[in-house]
Parts: sequence; C-alpha cells; structure tokens
Amino acid sequence: MADAPASLSGQDVGSFAYLTIKDRIPLILTKAIDTLHRHKSEFFEKHGEEGIEAEKKAISLLSKLRNELQTDKPIIPLVANYVDTDIWNQYLEYQQSLLRESDRTPSWFYSPWLYVECYLYRRIHEAIIQSPPVNDFDVFKESKDQNFFESQEPGITLCTHLQEFKSTIEDLDANQLKTEFFHLLQISLWGNKCDLSLSGGESSSQKTNLINSLEDLEPFILVNDMEHLWSLLSKYKETREKVPIVRVDIVLDNSGFELLTDLVLADFLLSTNLATEIHFYGKSIPWFVSDTTIRDFNWLIEQVKHYDHKWVSKCGVDWENYIKMGRWVYHDHMFWTLPHEYAAMSQVAPDLYAELQKACLILFKGDLNYRKLTGDRKWAFTVPFHQALSGFHPAPLCSLRTLKAEIQVGLQPGQGEQLAASDPNWLITGKYGVIQFDGPL
Repeated sequence: MADAPASLSGQDVGSFAYLTIKDRIPLILTKAIDTLHRHKSEFFEKHGEEGIEAEKKAISLLSKLRNELQTDKPIIPLVANYVDTDIWNQYLEYQQSLLRESDRTPSWFYSPWLYVECYLYRRIHEAIIQSPPVNDFDVFKESKDQNFFESQEPGITLCTHLQEFKSTIEDLDANQLKTEFFHLLQISLWGNKCDLSLSGGESSSQKTNLINSLEDLEPFILVNDMEHLWSLLSKYKETREKVPIVRVDIVLDNSGFELLTDLVLADFLLSTNLATEIHFYGKSIPWFVSDTTIRDFNWLIEQVKHYDHKWVSKCGVDWENYIKMGRWVYHDHMFWTLPHEYAAMSQVAPDLYAELQKACLILFKGDLNYRKLTGDRKWAFTVPFHQALSGFHPAPLCSLRTLKAEIQVGLQPGQGEQLAASDPNWLITGKYGVIQFDGPL
C-alpha cells in the first residue's frame, strides 16, 4: 500500500473530519453524560449507593475524555482489562511509529480520523466498563429504540409490502422478481440515512414511505451496480444442483429503521430462493451511537413480532423461525470495533476473514464500513473501487452506502467535480448513495 494516499484527518481545518472532532463528537459525549444523569434514580433503585458512585465515576471519565478531545491532548493507552485492550494499545504504538520522524505524538486532530473516531467509542465503552455495577449500560440504547418507534408508519408499510409480495411469489416471473429485488435493495440503501452519529445523536428517524419515493431517489445513486448483484445471485439460483448453499452475508450498520430494511431484504432473498442462508454481523459493544448490537437485533425482532398489526407481527414470527432453523445466523467479532481498515483483516482477524470467504456475496451497509473498506483515504474520485480495497477480497462484495464522509471512489471522470459545483456538501449529507460492487462480472 506504498502508493495509498494520506488518511482523512482533523488537521485539515474546515474538513468534515475536523468539524466532526470539533463539534459533533463533543455533542455526542454531552448526550452520553446527560443520559447517565437521567438514569441516576434507576441506578440507585437497582444498586443503591454503589449505583450512584458508579454513575459519578462514568460521568467523570466521560468528562475527562471530552476535555482531552477539545484540547487536542495526546491519545492515551486504554487501561481497563478487556478482550481487545492489547490490540488497541498496539495500534496506538503503530500510530506513534508513523509520527516518530515528525516529532509529533498521535492526538485527536493530528491522527487519522478513522482511528480517533473509533477510539472515541472505545473510550466511551471503557468509561462504562470501569464503572461497575452499571458496566453493562448502553448509553445509546434510548436513542436507538426511539429511532425505531418514530419510524413506525414506514415500517408498517414496508412489512405489509413484503407480506403481500410473498403471497404472490409463485405467480411472478424473473423480471418481476428482479424489479422487486431492485426496490428492496434501494430501500435498504436509503434506510442508511437513519444515522444517529451523523445527527449528533438527535432523532434521525424515517418519516416518509420509501417505496413511493424510489423513482425520485434513483438519480441520486451515483454508482448503481444492482444488475451485477442480480446476475450473480440468479446465476447461483440456476445452478442450485451444483451449489446447494447460497450464503449472503450482511455486515450491518444502524439499528432501528435501517435494520428493519435489511431484515426485509434478507427475508426476500430467502423467500425467492436467491439465497439459502443469511449471515448478519453486528457490533460487540455500543458503537457510533446507532450501530446494531445483538441486543438491538433481538429487540427489534421481538418488537416486530408483538406488534399489533397482522403483517408486521407475521414478519417477526417468520424472522424468529429463520433464526431457529439456522437460516439466519447472527455473528459478532471484536474486529468490527477495532480501528483497522479491512485490508488488515486477513492478518488481524484471520478467523473472521475465513468466515467471510464462505459467502457467495457480502453486503456492507453504511458509511463506516465504506470508510474501512477504502482505508478512509484521500483517494481521487475516479480510482477504481477494487484498487481502493487494497487487497481486501474475501468474496464478491457490495457497499450500500449513503455518503456521509469526504470519500468516494469509482466515479466517472468529471462526475465528482460536477457534483461539487452543483452541491458543495454532496459528500456528507446522506443525500447521495452508492450500490457499489466488487467481484467477477
């Protein structure tokens, strides 16, 4: 990777990385502190004085973290003994080695943005695990749940749409299936707009019916490789005798409405026999405010199953059955909450890389996955996606991402410049999206 460009960083004053570290991250920390404050009486009821002391300690640690960030202090090693502590501290040593010649030490504004943003969420987790007996408290849980409840109307519409589609599936030809596949891919793409870390933890729920908006939204898909995905999965379907297991892996992003769109897409893939099993990957600790953990995954399915609407609850019952039958499998792995780009996965987490190699197709949801896929670097817009992956090719893969960071590759010559001229913030608002494929065509 000697020819890879420099990392995006907060040292570029005015950049989205700079504004994130300067403005958005302190706001997220303030909300986390407020959340702990609001649960003070609950901690007391459960744990007595010990709960109050734990709340004070967690708040003190988060306040210290906020001060370090706002005064651009050096990045410090993690201290709490946890499964990934040594790997994080080794990565800090690696960052220090990169700066040795320049007499700088890694700090919030002078280190790669991807590293310090991941480090922030790992430090939030450290503050909580250092504060027993509230050491399993998820400071982001309330906002994740709220996102789901505020998106109920489009959620009902989507679940109803899926169940009505499934009732007619036997009568549909290949073209009709393809059209529906494209619709649900796009819904899963635009569901990625519901990102609480982009909004500083403020509400980012889905208010409109996406199904009726797809035609209007299609021009905002800058790279659209849906045909490649259909071609790949329908080829597997035609050769099912030779390839009896067709596994699609989905590396999840946000819980709430986006997760619902992902589960609807996964249900469609099984129901149409385009896949025989779906493997989901979530985060093992609370991450980037709204990322999906096992608790969020199970909680959403429970909410859907007990919803007072026949088609919504039917979805929940079906999804629970897929899990019981082993046709839906949920994994988590600490690599997803490390700071490494995915090009390092085969060295850092060879077990995870080997697991992904079993997939026929991997869907990577969202912006953080895209940043890690491409190394979060200052690539030219026209650099091929395959090149920016820097050797990360466990299986055919596709990014479904709405743009919320100043990185995008695989565009046509002049496309990026044209967008910048008409919409200066095109890279960071979530208005544009990509369905970007890498694999044999």
